[in-house]
Amino acid sequence: MHLYPLIRPLTFALDAETAHRAAIKALKLMPPRRPPDFPASLKTRVAGIDFATPIGLAAGFDKDAEVPEQMLSFGFGFVEVGTLTPRAQEGNSRPRLFRLSEDRAVINRMGFNNGGQPAAYGRLQFDLRFPGVIGVNIGANKDSADRIADYVSGVRAMAPVAKYLTINISSPNTPGLRQLQDEGALKALLSAIYEARPKRGPPIFLKVAPDLGEGEPDQIVRVAIQHGVDAIIVSNTTVSRPPLKSRYAYEQGGLSGAPLKAPALKMLQEFRSASGGEMPLIGVGGIATAEDAWERIRAGASLIQLYSAMVYDGPGIARRMANGLAALLKREGYANIADAVGSG
Repeated sequence: MHLYPLIRPLTFALDAETAHRAAIKALKLMPPRRPPDFPASLKTRVAGIDFATPIGLAAGFDKDAEVPEQMLSFGFGFVEVGTLTPRAQEGNSRPRLFRLSEDRAVINRMGFNNGGQPAAYGRLQFDLRFPGVIGVNIGANKDSADRIADYVSGVRAMAPVAKYLTINISSPNTPGLRQLQDEGALKALLSAIYEARPKRGPPIFLKVAPDLGEGEPDQIVRVAIQHGVDAIIVSNTTVSRPPLKSRYAYEQGGLSGAPLKAPALKMLQEFRSASGGEMPLIGVGGIATAEDAWERIRAGASLIQLYSAMVYDGPGIARRMANGLAALLKREGYANIADAVGSG
């Protein structure tokens, strides 16, 4: 039974961050179950990793790797924890998370609040025995004197417990972080990471912003391919503000959810055309239905991530979306999801 509609009014009565913490606490009480079985048509291999379904949970929900097994139990094909920084940090002052219910959107300016990589490491070590893909999203501390050094130490520290590592240089909530997407800075960052990554370490994914200028996708793809990046996640939250109905519309921070759908799809198409299919892409931003996921896959995404849609539809969304995708594949005559990537 789909219980979330019954619980949602209670969670929505709390402010967004309190509701989020309550959800994590409730999930921690839930013993993880074996992930559900999905049709073989959804199985896919990206960057040498086998995914049971292409539908994943984006970073930001489980910042401290407290409930990745529980989220896999709900039917997510993979779960990305973090963003984790080398040292614990408080993040920005509250309130810093806003539900824009009329727009089915969220604005956050959390600022990489987390308990630090060492604390999460122990929990992730335990999770290694659980079936399923858990990726680790890493960032730099806000007060770091050397951000590149923070990413390098994050790669070294978290590689043993991650199925893949995401280099997050696209959060708008750490001042100056997005400047690492500039060509020179990106080259310096990725070459330092390339040197630091263990020989048989996990694949490296790069997460980019949707707010990029003309030609930037080409530049990022070129530098990423040169430095052995295994996939690009397109895209993080946006600082732009399309017309919104909510009274929180002009809160500072990154906007996610339904209003991000069109710009994130457009950015994915630009990255697909820049890479010519040479670089696996992961589509994120405004994905709420199996049809949305299908549109991203046909536009060139090998995998999909969501988070904001779960705020409105509950964690059962992962399983419903995966089953919906399997039905679409069958209807369109594809034997496997990989055959549909970029078919649009």
